[in-house]
Amino acid sequence: MRILGENDRLPSGSTVATIGMFDGVHRGHATLVDFLNRKAREAGKQSLVITFLRHPRQVLHADGSFRLILPLEDRISQIGALNPDLLLLLDFTRELSQLDSSQFIELLRDRYGMGVLVSGYNHHFGHNRGETFDDYCRHGRRLGVEVVKAPEYLGRYAPVSSTIIRGQIAAGRVVDAMHCMGRPHVVKGRVVHGFRNGRALGFPTANVGEVDDNILLPHNGAYAVLAHLGERTLQGMANIGKRPTLDNGDQISIEVNLFDFDEDIYGEDISLEFISFLRLEFKMCGIEELKHQLTLDRANARRLLAEYLTTKQQS
Repeated sequence: MRILGENDRLPSGSTVATIGMFDGVHRGHATLVDFLNRKAREAGKQSLVITFLRHPRQVLHADGSFRLILPLEDRISQIGALNPDLLLLLDFTRELSQLDSSQFIELLRDRYGMGVLVSGYNHHFGHNRGETFDDYCRHGRRLGVEVVKAPEYLGRYAPVSSTIIRGQIAAGRVVDAMHCMGRPHVVKGRVVHGFRNGRALGFPTANVGEVDDNILLPHNGAYAVLAHLGERTLQGMANIGKRPTLDNGDQISIEVNLFDFDEDIYGEDISLEFISFLRLEFKMCGIEELKHQLTLDRANARRLLAEYLTTKQQS
């Protein structure tokens, strides 16, 4: 896959293109890009995926509350795994947002060689969000661009959308999100110094800091996770929350207890795959109840991770 920038130009009529944010790069996106690639091969053109550097909501409604499923580098990687010929990264600006769908089609035709536009099954673009697929076809005919609609993803986990997946992650339903995306939700950071309470409890934890605040975190609670440290993959359980039993204040923290592991990893990059929800965070009566609950959580996490890894090997 060749990655293009806004200043690149492509020959007239050389591409079959689709456009979208592709946040989460889920099963619906895979269906779309598979159709795009087939249409491009049939037409003897290159397949072109067009995506944005910034989410439109982060530009038009910049109140800081909106979170993404994937950072840009992972979105690029996951789109690349779908094997389009070209990927164009556009900066979504307020000026771009003022283009109607006809103007946008014309821009893509003139700058990036779009001879065929593949519209996502339920995708809308351009300033006038009330326009329909028939309107896009009408604009396309006038501009000499064929407009076709991609099939809807109708697999086992339908319906699928980035909005649905964000809601699942925000609610802690990481298994549902994993099914919709075809892979676990991932949070990346760096191991930093924390309160050191876990070691005293017999459950030493790595405190995960320097997390991109644009990326959506699962709901506060405990989760079974796979942790990646360089080339190593370790099993563990993570807690997202305020640690109310230990009265550590209101700051949200991410702590992970890595099973059968006791090394100094401060300063190392770490990524967590959220495999399954264990329980909500709640304040317990004391340290002994907390230790008992952590013991139960660890046993449950080991079981769930074993089931996940076995299923993954068989698929």
